[in-house]
Amino acid sequence: MKLSCQEGLVPGASFAEKLKNLEQYGFEGVELNGGYLNDPAGFAERKAALADSPVKASSICGGYPAELVHPDPRRRTACADALRRHLDYAAELGAVGPITVPIFNNNDRVPDLSPWRSRPQIERELLLAMLAPLAEHAAKVGAAVLLEPLNRYESNALPQQRDGASIVRELNSPGVRLMSDVFHMHIEETNSPQSLREVGDVIGHVHLADNTRKEPGTGDIDYRAIFDALKAVGFTGYMAFECGLSGPAETVLPRSVAFLRAQM
Repeated sequence: MKLSCQEGLVPGASFAEKLKNLEQYGFEGVELNGGYLNDPAGFAERKAALADSPVKASSICGGYPAELVHPDPRRRTACADALRRHLDYAAELGAVGPITVPIFNNNDRVPDLSPWRSRPQIERELLLAMLAPLAEHAAKVGAAVLLEPLNRYESNALPQQRDGASIVRELNSPGVRLMSDVFHMHIEETNSPQSLREVGDVIGHVHLADNTRKEPGTGDIDYRAIFDALKAVGFTGYMAFECGLSGPAETVLPRSVAFLRAQM
């Protein structure tokens, strides 16, 4: 298992400087901000810096609206097109893939058409239909869509790990994997380590934050149990910090890395 960190959490006047700081703090990967990759200059800067760094691209987060199951077909298509571009970015930069959720609660949602279909049923079928061609493209280029369940307060489309895993398993493609976020799991799962064991066959990436939603080690999540579960299912991929920070990055990031290494 390898530790990664979102680029926005790291100090540095340039992306190359951020990578040097990440290396110094003890990270092996960086989670890229997809918004910067949409700019040709931003993409070129990251590609050049990564080529000369032991810190590798782990994943891509953000840079497009998460609207795969939006009621407007134009919005769904725009989201799918953006994801396809980000899959290409991931393949070229050596990252696992871009992270996405089906839709956020504060967005427009498909109507509930019960008794024919409930909203969750409609969104699930629509998500499968939208992901199928993306999975094919992802497998072709050598990347994966990382499908993330969120807590019910942010998105009730896929609240639990088993909900996301059922989509990945039904698609049955290396082009779609599960993104397991420890913070969201702490809200939605009754036993996070056991949930990881149950979905371990489809996990492609992990997000780390304590229950405080700050860096690991600032709350009460049992990271030793989390890591034991990930080891048990054979996960060897990246685990990226996606969190706020409780203090200056140059102090709290290396401290959190040391905490996590001890739990491993």
